[in-house]
Formats: sequence, C-alpha cells, structure tokens
Amino acid sequence: MTSPSIPDALRQALQQQFQHRFSQGDSTRQQHGRDESVHDPMLPGGVVFAENVEEIRLTVAMCAEHGVPVIPYGVGSSVEGHVLAPGGGISLDLSGMNQIIVIHAEDGDATVQAGVTRKQLNDALKGTGLFFPIDPGADATLGGMAATRASGTNAVRYGTMRDNVMATTTVLADGRIMKTGGRARKSSAGYDLTRLLVGSEGTLGIMAELTVKLYPIPEAISAAVCSFPDVDSAVQTVIQTIQLGVPVARIELLDALSLKAINLFSKTTLAEAPTLFFEFHGSPASVEEQAQTVQGIADDLGGTHFEWAARPEDRSRLWQARHDAYFACLQLKPGCRCFPTDVCVPISRLAECIAATNEDIAQVSIPIALFGHVGDGNFHLVVLVDTGNEQDMAEAAWISQRVVERAIAMEGTCTGEHGIGLGKRKYLCLEHGEIAVEVMRSIKQALDPHNILNPGKVLPPAR
Repeated sequence: MTSPSIPDALRQALQQQFQHRFSQGDSTRQQHGRDESVHDPMLPGGVVFAENVEEIRLTVAMCAEHGVPVIPYGVGSSVEGHVLAPGGGISLDLSGMNQIIVIHAEDGDATVQAGVTRKQLNDALKGTGLFFPIDPGADATLGGMAATRASGTNAVRYGTMRDNVMATTTVLADGRIMKTGGRARKSSAGYDLTRLLVGSEGTLGIMAELTVKLYPIPEAISAAVCSFPDVDSAVQTVIQTIQLGVPVARIELLDALSLKAINLFSKTTLAEAPTLFFEFHGSPASVEEQAQTVQGIADDLGGTHFEWAARPEDRSRLWQARHDAYFACLQLKPGCRCFPTDVCVPISRLAECIAATNEDIAQVSIPIALFGHVGDGNFHLVVLVDTGNEQDMAEAAWISQRVVERAIAMEGTCTGEHGIGLGKRKYLCLEHGEIAVEVMRSIKQALDPHNILNPGKVLPPAR
C-alpha cells in the first residue's frame, strides 16, 4: 500500500498553504486510497482538505507545476476504483465544501458546493415544498454523483445526474476556473460543457460548485411490495408497466438471495422470493389509479402478497431496507469483498438479459445477488468473493465479463451508473468503438495535456 512520494517543494508549499488541512499521515492516506471496490488500496502521497473554489485552484495549480496527479475525493462510496491513486499524487478531499450557496425555490434550482450530500440538501429544502430526487443509495456528495453520472431508484421518473445538473463551476487542469451552463431551463448556446463534465469522473476538471434541479414534493406518495414465483414474471411486470406508460416513480427488483440478506440484516419479514418494490407519485387519485393498474398487471403474471405502505414511516422503512441491500449482501459471506458490476439494456431486452445472467450464476460456486433499478433497464450483481481465493476471483471476473458483453451485444451499456473507473476501461472500445474512444482521448489531451487529473481512470491505455 505504498505510494510514490511527492516532491519536497510541493510538500512544503502545501504545508505552508493548508497547514493542518494537508496530511501525509498513514491513516489518512489509507482512508483516501480505497473505496467500496474490490481493487487493492492505492494510496496517494498526501491529502488536501479543500474548503472553497480558490483552494481547489491553488492545489491544482501547485500540482500542475510539479506534474503531480490530483484525485478528487468525496466520501469514497464509489465501486469502480474512482478515488484510488495508482500513480500516487494528491487526494483532494472536497467533503469540507459542504455549503448550500443558494436555493431558488421559485425557479426550482439550488447551487451547492461539491461536498454537499443529497441528504443534506434535502434537509435544507424542508419547508420549501421541493426535493432533490437523485438517490443512488449511499449518501454520496453531489460532486461525486455528478462526476460518476449517478442515478438510482428514482431515475425512471426523474432521470439521472446528467439530466439534473444545470451548471458547474469547474477547476481545469492548469488551475483556471471555468463556468459552464446556467440557470435557464434550456439553451442553444455553444457546446454543452456541463454534460461533458458530468460523468467524466474527475478526469477533465474538478467540479467545485453545481446548480441542480429541484422538484415539487408530490401531493401523494404510495409504495408497495409484491412477490413473484420467478424473476421472469417480475421482469415482465416491469416491462408491461413501462410500455403502458404508467408514470411510476420507482421500480426495484430484488431476487430471492437479496431478500434473504435483507431480512437477516434489517430484521424484516419480506417473502424470500423475487420481489418488486414500487413507488407512485402524484395526486391522490392518480396514485391510486397507477397502483391499481400495476397491481392488475402483477396479478396476471402471478404476483402475490401485494402490500401497501402509504404512511411515511412505513415507506421509509421499506426503502431503507432496499438501500441496505448492498451491505446486507456482504453479510452473507463474512470477511468477503464485493466484486460489483452493473449493466443497463433496452427495457425490451431486460427479461432475456436477466434470464441468461441467472443461467451463468448457476454455473459458479460463489454467492451472487441480483437487484436493480429495472424500471430503466438497469440491474446490479453483488458478487461476493474472498480476494485471496483465486477461484473466487476467476469466477467473479468471468461472470462480470459475461454480463457486460451480453449487455453490449443487446445495444446496452457496460455500466448504467457505477461508471468506468479502473474496472471497466477494457470495455469502452467494445461499447463505443475505437473512433469514439480516440475522440475521448483527444478531449482529455486538450483539457489535461499532462494527465494530472485522476489519471488511469475511464480511458483504456492507448495501443
């Protein structure tokens, strides 16, 4: 877990500028050299805790002068190695940039620093009648969510971070500060640099401030859970719901193993069978109509135990159990790590993709749970491995490759929301083609010619 040291001149400059907010302590470096991925820790040479845009600018400018990498860090909840430091450098911790700059309730937007978390923003919005809907499960920072183009359980209704970031203040690789986008709801002015940055995983610039869309809190919200005899019946329910145009807010699929893990972890008593979680938003009449339509579809496909959760505390308990699924699954194999993967396919191919994936799962010895945001064709595998066991790692790599190549062959993507990071670079050319990846490299070269911004992530090595 060692890391290349940083030049003495840079170390001295950072110490002078940031004093106690610059650290080279082992525990701090270890914290910032790991995430939730299966990758081995890769430690930075030091950590800077920034508190404003100017401090990001100063750090990047100093590192650029010495050719030292800068790796943005939020709360470390990513699962594809985004925050690791394969070449050492400075981890730039933005969690202290947690100020909500302004809320424009009348326009439905807010401007925040990158370290603000989604829960923090929603707490600040209480009393305004508005909320921020992007919910990846973890209480991630909005800067990290934008960098990885996160989405989550509400994406089927409210879209992803790509759809909800309106503007940024971004520090470029040479220390310049760039403004992108604006508060207008649409614009035809020039290249869309905001969407270029969203999903770039800190490789093109470091987003210091963001303006995001807010939405009215629905007049009525109702949640439901329904069990099915098999995964295919559950998926067909999802497909028919979407194709009928039911404006459901969330549809989540969990397989039997996921439900077993949740019951053990969250002390729930849900049926340990393939299950759909639903949530409906709207007026009381529209919510009731949506729910009755979906219940009818589920009944026709063998759904049972259709249970409602209309009270806020019951809905919160239900969705907290869903959000705990990842950590619940980790307890199925104590001491293990998760080798996660996620894919997304056109909704019409979802049942086929999941059925073929379950056939693959039956061929391996390691426990694998399947769940996902199936309303938009996205599902995850939680592959539990002993990283010291060669067979475990070989089986995990095989199943991951199989599901990714299958999704791409179905005109889907190798990752619906985890991002590329270190783990999925090898699939980028397969998905987008060599020419598109060369264009991506050209953009990276233009914005970061010395490759100091989160190097080694997203783009595969040039041949």
